[in-house]
Amino acid sequence: MDLKLKDKSVVVLASGSGIGKGVALEFAKENAKVMMVGRTETKLQEAQNDVFRITGNKPDYFVADVTDGAQIIAAIEKARELNGPIYALFNNTGGPAPGNFEIFNDDDWYNAFNLTLLSYIRAIRCVLPDMKINGGRIVNNTSSSIKQAIDNLLFSNVFRTGIVGLTKSIAKEFGKYNILVNVVGAGKISTERVDQIDSIKANKANIPLKEYQENNAKSIPLKRYGNPEELGKLVTFLSSAANTYITGQNILVEGGLVSAY
Repeated sequence: MDLKLKDKSVVVLASGSGIGKGVALEFAKENAKVMMVGRTETKLQEAQNDVFRITGNKPDYFVADVTDGAQIIAAIEKARELNGPIYALFNNTGGPAPGNFEIFNDDDWYNAFNLTLLSYIRAIRCVLPDMKINGGRIVNNTSSSIKQAIDNLLFSNVFRTGIVGLTKSIAKEFGKYNILVNVVGAGKISTERVDQIDSIKANKANIPLKEYQENNAKSIPLKRYGNPEELGKLVTFLSSAANTYITGQNILVEGGLVSAY
């Protein structure tokens, strides 16, 4: 299948590692012009080198904190300057702080909102002028918590569900411009974030992380954690010209873990 992403200008947020890096890699395999965005330059440089080594397609990168609206604008303006009008946006962030309801104050709630939801809104606002003229694709990363709440991840449960509402709303608004907007939700994908959350649970259970994850994988029908590239393949399809009629949807990549509809 020709995804027709060659030379398309693509922005991938939070792509210095984990899911974002996996998505950038899959876009690079399709010969897109990729702008990787993240907070840490050393991680971005390492990710850039890895993607180039594997694909022969060297992405650009821009250091920016997605909780800062001005920095998001600067990153997307740089992508536009280097690679042309933005065709595809992968919205992504690091996860909000873990915890339960009673430990969080107003500042905690605002910070989680700013990171997890408002950053997506700002990025969409930035790419919209290009996409209104040329069409485009937006994919918003979330979590399996959009279908089934996860213990000790209150902020993720709340704000990632909000991303689904945002996606469904703007998919209806933007359809007339041929802008397709979808959600992907990761389950147990092998990333630093998942290791962090699993480590907390492993420590409570007083067992090594590796043993905890091996036991946890048994509850997944495919009997393993996924990898970022597996989610990246779905994102590239949803972001491509091959996707002509899927919009406003939320799709999980979780090996069959979640039983909720």
